[in-house]
Amino acid sequence: MKHIVLTGGGTAGHVTPNIAMVPRLRELGYTISYIGSYDGIEKKLIEDMEIPYYGISSGKLRRYFDPKNFTDPFKVLKGYREAKKLLKELAPDVVFSKGGFVTVPVVTAAKKLKIPAIIHESDMTPGLANKLCIPSASKVCCNFPETVKLLPEGKAVLTGTPIRQELLTGNPISALEFTGLSTDKPVILIIGGSLGAAAINDAIRKILPELLKDFQIIHLCGKGKLDDTLTNVPGYVQYEYIKKELADLFALADLVISRAGANAICEISALKKPNLLIPLSAKASRGDQILNARSFERLGYSMVLEEEQITDNTLYNAIIELYHNRQSYIDAMAANQEIDSIEKILQLIEECQQPAQDE
Repeated sequence: MKHIVLTGGGTAGHVTPNIAMVPRLRELGYTISYIGSYDGIEKKLIEDMEIPYYGISSGKLRRYFDPKNFTDPFKVLKGYREAKKLLKELAPDVVFSKGGFVTVPVVTAAKKLKIPAIIHESDMTPGLANKLCIPSASKVCCNFPETVKLLPEGKAVLTGTPIRQELLTGNPISALEFTGLSTDKPVILIIGGSLGAAAINDAIRKILPELLKDFQIIHLCGKGKLDDTLTNVPGYVQYEYIKKELADLFALADLVISRAGANAICEISALKKPNLLIPLSAKASRGDQILNARSFERLGYSMVLEEEQITDNTLYNAIIELYHNRQSYIDAMAANQEIDSIEKILQLIEECQQPAQDE
């Protein structure tokens, strides 16, 4: 039986593509193990899927000054030793890495042990962790055509991002029962990412009375970000985080407002939902969400409003414009010749094991 080690962590975006791969890997008879950080978001998500989980030390590699920059390299070295020991014990045929700093020790240890490793980059430009992993990787899976040109020739493969298949089977009736909303007005689903987005939450709540005249709102606002004063407002429901009902909420939504993390926007695109993207500001990130959003805007899949541009008027007007032009966005997404990302990545996983099997 073939054995694969999956790795990735730090945010839900570094875990959900791995989760999307699991059902197909199981169908193909793979034994699956997961290496993540000791107590990152990935631990609970993976353990819920009854996959053996192994934690290693993980340090963050920062581009800015922080006192932890002096101690975290030691955490990374410890993580490397732990990853190497684990990989020796688990003896997988292949490693698949989705990114995040916990993956650097795993991928570099895999190369040392001559275990092929495939890494996946969802964003248009590779993050620092993946940049460090690229020299040790057999192949680099990319989400955007623009990314292929930024990577070593012969390593990059355009695969798209694996989508959780259950998202494609949502039931709007179930969502109506779950939320208590009606069929009288269109529904906007607001998603701020796994941690929620305070800037989006605040902006939406400021214009809520105006929005509720024409729309109903499902607001996924992040842990600790509920507003108790809005608990019983008709047409507005808020949740910290949704797991199993997410497919139903997507099925009910007429519009989606979201951050522009690569996995999120690929899921929205696969579901053909007209969307307004509010990328994480370049002040708070390396700017990857802005590049992702602008790429989808050029393709006609998304409308974009940058965080610095948000006022009560600009946000409200953008939502109204998106709703009026929603069919053009649906048509653009429907015309996209989608890659079957899961099958494409599985093909690479199978191929990279061939030389080892032939020897």
